[in-house]
Amino acid sequence: MFDRSLSVSVHSLDYPSHILGFVSRQRTFYKTRLQPVLATRPSSILLHTDDSGKFLESKNKSGVDTASLGSDTFLKQANTIGIIGGLSVDSTLNFSRKLVQQSDGENCPPFVLCSDPLLSKELLLHERNSFPSISGKSEHAQLNPTLIVENLRSKRAFLEKSGAQCIVMPCHISHTWHDEVSKGCSVPFLHVGECVAKELKEAKLKPLEAGSPLRIGVLAMNATLTAGFYQEKLQREGFEVVLPDKATMEHTVIPAIDALNRKDMEGAQNLLRIALQVLLVRAVNTVILASDDMRDLFPRDDPLLRKCIDPMDLLARSTIKWALSADKGT
Repeated sequence: MFDRSLSVSVHSLDYPSHILGFVSRQRTFYKTRLQPVLATRPSSILLHTDDSGKFLESKNKSGVDTASLGSDTFLKQANTIGIIGGLSVDSTLNFSRKLVQQSDGENCPPFVLCSDPLLSKELLLHERNSFPSISGKSEHAQLNPTLIVENLRSKRAFLEKSGAQCIVMPCHISHTWHDEVSKGCSVPFLHVGECVAKELKEAKLKPLEAGSPLRIGVLAMNATLTAGFYQEKLQREGFEVVLPDKATMEHTVIPAIDALNRKDMEGAQNLLRIALQVLLVRAVNTVILASDDMRDLFPRDDPLLRKCIDPMDLLARSTIKWALSADKGT
């Protein structure tokens, strides 16, 4: 529906909505469809781009010309949140739902959501190239990370001009370049790894084995594990980080991703169960499941998920805490 366009949605305190429209995605990695949810009087703006990424004129529902929105601030609340979309529309909208749910719906702070399918394709290609399939074959398409950074920085600048007073990226892989993208940012730019490490530190966990350090497991796509930002932020707070060992990666994680490619959801789920259990056996307090694709394989009430943390839950919680403080002027 929005393929070939950059969409920006504005959520206002005066017009609460539980979702910003209906978007479906096409993704060959494995297929999911976002179910339509009825919105309640949302205030939304769509900015379309041509094939080169240039903005085309469009109008919002009030008939306001949006061609010059890049230079005008259209949200002025002190607690306005800017959201840079990531690997998929689904995960971006899921994060928006988390903001709504964690702020009791009608009290959700205003936010501007910027989602670009061209950026999503670049991030997906980066993820694929870093994680060869079980067959040992890998797509070695040319990908320049500098272009991804420039794209993310342009989204950040647009959100700043739009009135965002805090910016978040609900995408694990995008945080590979968080330092570069946030450099020079005029407003707070939350880091998902810092949010996770801080909340775990505040939880005052106790080691599962007497005399052992606090161990936190991390399970994610290879691109996220290789970037190492979860490991860095957790170690800085004094945690010992446990990653899947080579055997686990070769015999469970990589085959699970290959199963996802073949749309064998049951096979992928069974393999990832083993990978999670291997980490839990190593006396970790909890496992950071830093992959929406992996998490979506399990039912929400799955007992195994209760031993895992969804980093986006913690990022959303930190974002709402910031918004409440900003609203009170503290």
